Amino acid sequence: MALVEQLVDSADATGAPLAGEGGLLQQLSKALLERALRTEMTEHLGYEKNDPAGRGSGNSRNGTSAKTVLTDVGPIEVEVPRDRNGVFEPQIVPKNTRRLSGFDEQVLALYARGMTVRDIRSYLAKVYGTEVSPDLISKVTDAVNDEITSWQSRPLDPVWPVVYIDALWIKVWDGKVANRPVHLAVGVDLDGCKHVLGLWIGKDGEGARQWLTIIGELKARGVEDVLVACCDSLPGLPDAINTVWPRTTVQTCVIHLVRASLRYASKADHGKLVPALRKIYTAPTEKAAEQALEGLAESPLGTKYPAVLRTWRQSWQDFVPYLAFPPEIRKVIYSTNMIESINARLRKVTRNCGHFPTEQAAVKVLYLAIRELIEPKTRSKTHVAPHWKAALNAFSIYFQDRINL
Repeated sequence: MALVEQLVDSADATGAPLAGEGGLLQQLSKALLERALRTEMTEHLGYEKNDPAGRGSGNSRNGTSAKTVLTDVGPIEVEVPRDRNGVFEPQIVPKNTRRLSGFDEQVLALYARGMTVRDIRSYLAKVYGTEVSPDLISKVTDAVNDEITSWQSRPLDPVWPVVYIDALWIKVWDGKVANRPVHLAVGVDLDGCKHVLGLWIGKDGEGARQWLTIIGELKARGVEDVLVACCDSLPGLPDAINTVWPRTTVQTCVIHLVRASLRYASKADHGKLVPALRKIYTAPTEKAAEQALEGLAESPLGTKYPAVLRTWRQSWQDFVPYLAFPPEIRKVIYSTNMIESINARLRKVTRNCGHFPTEQAAVKVLYLAIRELIEPKTRSKTHVAPHWKAALNAFSIYFQDRINL
């Protein structure tokens, strides 16, 4: 506390700024780092500076050496103590280290938000007065490659009540800029917490083969059973799911059906069409839903918009599993909004990047965005699906032979 007050008094007297080159934060960081290094040296030698107990100990202090390290408040020159035997290994500022972990995390956080290397360099120079090279930023971000490999192959729980599967599109350079699908799987575990199970960059037109590879990989990582798989109308996906997990109920996204229907109708009629569609997907039984659909067909709206009826009839077999569930489960699987909220964040990140030079560069940005925006909430066990406790009770009854609490 005395050190802080001394630095504040000094800053007031000299007019030093709070942040930036020579600012109070840099001075405080320097003072704290050097104090910690001196403490490490004392622990290493086993006696305080100028303590007679150190005589004849076989090792002693031998001055300091200056070293500049990059921190999250900018570059700081610290005096690192040395010992006469040259065996002192400081932990807070390790040998051959020019960046503290806080600086690396800052770069990764900026990268995770879709900032380009040029943007990051400009930001660090403006905010912290730190000039860094593009190679340094690449080294910092490349350091997560092993982490990505581990994350992509980590074991998964054997049973998942709900898994949401969707795809978004990015641009990747492959001789030319090409649109590539990013397949994303998000699972809700028995605690109601959301986990990104994996992401895969595919090629346009792969369809069922690509989905079978993805679903097979999830099973190889430990997923033995999925109670309900929620997805949009992605070609080949339902067949791939039921090939790997035969007992899984594949449920199409109701929200997607509603949105697809509204595309065919004038906005002036949306106010009438939405309640008519709600009668279908909130019907208590399949028979009641069929009656609601026929009621729409016989109405002026059905006559005016036959494409709306065709949309529902073509998707009927993928929609009706939803009607067999109790209301508590319906609320959870009603739509793929849980995964779409993640996709929206990822789209924002990738939009800033334009196109990616390589597939690996795309994976790195997407993974860091997931780690930054999604996974911390999951690890803290605070991100629980809405209505989860009621849904879990319904799952335990409806799937009583497949779920053990």
